[in-house]
Amino acid sequence: METSAIGIIVDRVDLAQGAEIGKAEPYQVREAYPWYGVHSTATDNCNGARVEVTHRQSGTRYQLDLRAYDDGIAFRHVVPGEGTRVPDEATCFRVPAGSTLWFHDLEDHYEGVHVRKGLAAVPAGQWAAMPLTFRLPGDAGYGSITEGALARYSGMGLEADGEGRFCARLGHAIPPSYPFRLRYKELIAAMSRPAPATGTITTPWRIVMIGADLNALVNCDIVHNVAEPPDPKYFSNGLKTAWIRPGRSLWAYLDGGDNTLEGMKEFSRLAGELGFEYNLLEGFWSKWPESQLKELVDYSRQRGVRIVIWKHSNSLRDPKSIREFFDMCSRTGVAGAKIDFFDHEHKDVVELYETLLRAAAQRQLILDFHGANKPTGQERTWPNELGLEGIRGMEMRPPYAQHEVTLPFTRMLAGLADYTPLHFTRKLADTTWAHQVANAIILQAPLLVYAAHPANILANPTVDVVKSIPSAWDETVVLPLSDIGEVAAFARRKGDTWFLAVTNGPNARTISAPLAFLGAGTYTSVLIRDCGEAAAVKMEHLTLRNTDALYIGLRSGGGFVGRFSR
Repeated sequence: METSAIGIIVDRVDLAQGAEIGKAEPYQVREAYPWYGVHSTATDNCNGARVEVTHRQSGTRYQLDLRAYDDGIAFRHVVPGEGTRVPDEATCFRVPAGSTLWFHDLEDHYEGVHVRKGLAAVPAGQWAAMPLTFRLPGDAGYGSITEGALARYSGMGLEADGEGRFCARLGHAIPPSYPFRLRYKELIAAMSRPAPATGTITTPWRIVMIGADLNALVNCDIVHNVAEPPDPKYFSNGLKTAWIRPGRSLWAYLDGGDNTLEGMKEFSRLAGELGFEYNLLEGFWSKWPESQLKELVDYSRQRGVRIVIWKHSNSLRDPKSIREFFDMCSRTGVAGAKIDFFDHEHKDVVELYETLLRAAAQRQLILDFHGANKPTGQERTWPNELGLEGIRGMEMRPPYAQHEVTLPFTRMLAGLADYTPLHFTRKLADTTWAHQVANAIILQAPLLVYAAHPANILANPTVDVVKSIPSAWDETVVLPLSDIGEVAAFARRKGDTWFLAVTNGPNARTISAPLAFLGAGTYTSVLIRDCGEAAAVKMEHLTLRNTDALYIGLRSGGGFVGRFSR
């Protein structure tokens, strides 16, 4: 970043103007903890300083908390005080001239399509959702701006000033998105007012991730590092608490399905045949008597499958409705809920997430949020959050190919998502079968919800590989041939098995992928390649070593998957 202004406004007073810097208390963090994401162990190594600041005019004393990591920086404000005050933002991020940016506006909340723009072409007043990713001129490296540890505070967006700066704006100042206008027009006025804070004001962490290459950016842990660890009151063994189970799920929505009790029993039976752990039901379940839902849960449990049910967030806005819904989940044995349509980052909405996560944790239920905000490390504090949409997924209209090779280096940098990957029929659009299977590896989440009908998965020649794709990984390596918006190439390891997944954008190409990420020795390998038609693949079975390289022809919207087993 170029030199940029840091500031916080409290009750319309910019506490950075005329500020005096006082003593700095240095500290370090040296920590590792288990994680469900791009790797199984997250590393938090930083040098920090808590800097005392005094606003001369008002006499307000506050603290600027700073952290420097090898792969980025983070900072937040802590303003002591009593009573109710109204905070706002005075921080901007000045991106170096000549940088290339990828971002989407907030018109569709966090379900937008990222565009690529040169910094000089970004006009004043342009809104940008975070993470905002940029490539420095001369291929000098990459950065991405976002926030972490968002709790009891309004979320942040960015507004360009037309001179290279992106200025922080809190939820009330961001124009309400189309989904919010559609569903909650009666709340627009209330959500346009700044949110007050009581007592000490602690802002979320403002973060800039950096990396010499895309591999460093993808493997950055800062967003969840700054989040609070899980409370043992709710999670006796943290992330590894026994009732929190990552897994794969079926979903009767995009690719058909009989939304009856018998139809969902069949989905659960097929989920068990695939080795999947979950079956996610959309809102049709609410028309069933409770006894039928319990019958499905019991039937599914016998096949090693757990049930998750959809719920509109608007019906969970008071303690009574929340208690009644989650108690019903507990009575019937439902594993958790997919809660939808938040559509705003005002503090009132942000607080609802925590309220729901706490109530669910008290009953040992997992949650998957849709119509949601960007992740900010909340899944570390509340590890029962196994899914978070906040992404333009496969339910949206095509084209898909370029979008899907942009997401790994933009939205996915913030954390877990629920893209609902993999479709073999009508929503194949401008992609191929191989591309679709690769999406399930690259666009991951601890609750990995598949779009395809299970019968279509079982009938596909790639089924044995699909069955073996995990929903959390031990290690991720982004290959150097990756290029934002052009091609994504990820090597991911689970145990002793490696997967190589490549998705291609609109331009056909041939690539060389060295297998140097493999360990020593030989690997029994299954390769899935594009072939003559989009709805077809070429399967190969080879023995390969880490000294080998694969030459891969990629169609427009094509893909490749390799599985390498000991």
